[in-house]
Amino acid sequence: MKVAGLRFAANMSILYGHLPLLDRPAAAAADGFDAVECWWPFSRPAPDDRETDAFAAALGAAGVRLVAMNLVEGDMRSGDRGLLSSPRRHGEFRTGIDTAVEFAARTGCRILNALYGNREPDVNPACQDQLALESLAAAATAADTIGATVVLEAISPREAPNYPLGDADAAVTVADAVNALTGLTNAGFLCDLYHHGRFGEDVPALLHRHAARIAHLQVADDPGRGRPGSGVLDYPTYFAALQEIDYHGWIGLEYEPTRDPAVDYDWLPTLRPAR
Repeated sequence: MKVAGLRFAANMSILYGHLPLLDRPAAAAADGFDAVECWWPFSRPAPDDRETDAFAAALGAAGVRLVAMNLVEGDMRSGDRGLLSSPRRHGEFRTGIDTAVEFAARTGCRILNALYGNREPDVNPACQDQLALESLAAAATAADTIGATVVLEAISPREAPNYPLGDADAAVTVADAVNALTGLTNAGFLCDLYHHGRFGEDVPALLHRHAARIAHLQVADDPGRGRPGSGVLDYPTYFAALQEIDYHGWIGLEYEPTRDPAVDYDWLPTLRPAR
């Protein structure tokens, strides 16, 4: 695979999720990364200063840059896929906006990922969509104060059948609706090639179609959600398409690790372990 010119960030929540949070930045640095991303890293939507200070210090001590972070999304490992459209729990998402923006301003992070949330039984989908739009507008308005972008991602229906943004066009449509509501331009598209490829979308075509809207990317292979090259997805063609569209943003490595750097990262010829 030709990956020259592409920039990769380690997703600390999945690659190093077996470690305590404060140990993850150093582990990523030891494996040769200088950029990282993460799911919501705090124990609650409004953590105390000690918790945010400790994570900021761990990033600084490791010398890694936080380039993307999820807004409050619930428990990802148990099946939550965002809270912002939930009538019962959207307050958690909105409470976390200020924390996220303040932490992003402090660390230089400029991509905030807002997971839309699953459909809920006995709730009118139109009501959830309206709530989502309002929640996203609040997040985008706050993020704009620091020059950050709020991104929406699609999740494959094979993985999350109740998540309504199942393909690239759906995610971009919502991002455009947020921009129309706020009058801003800082709602964009997080293009997770794992989900699009797993769902059977024409990935090179959607990359070209939505090139101007893509603010961040993530990768993993299928089946097994391993590293690119471990499954059936055509990553050589995907990466070639990214070079064709002149993509210069970050690509988050959001795949399940073997925990052997020689296996997990040897496909990245530009990565030099710091050990």
